[in-house]
Amino acid sequence: MSDAIFTRSEVSMHCGEDDCWIIVGNYVYDVTKFVDLHPGGPEILLEFAGGDATDAFESVGHSMCARMMLTKFKIGSLPEDERPDFVQAEYITHAKISLPMAH
Repeated sequence: MSDAIFTRSEVSMHCGEDDCWIIVGNYVYDVTKFVDLHPGGPEILLEFAGGDATDAFESVGHSMCARMMLTKFKIGSLPEDERPDFVQAEYITHAKISLPMAH
């Protein structure tokens, strides 16, 4: 179902704890099942429920692991005419990556 196209208006109708969609980048994610599992608490996801969480997601500097986890919730993308003008790679370069220390 990841080939589905959802408008921002459609995403905005999924704005509750029991039906929580967010936009990150140009993609739409159904994070309903993750709301209560979010390490920062459900309030953070619910603040952006039904809206664009790109800046908030990227400003925290989520790890590559968190980014990979997010892909599990991807259900579609925004239509071309509703996509912001940014380069995804710029955000990815700021991701915090934890590597084990060699002894």
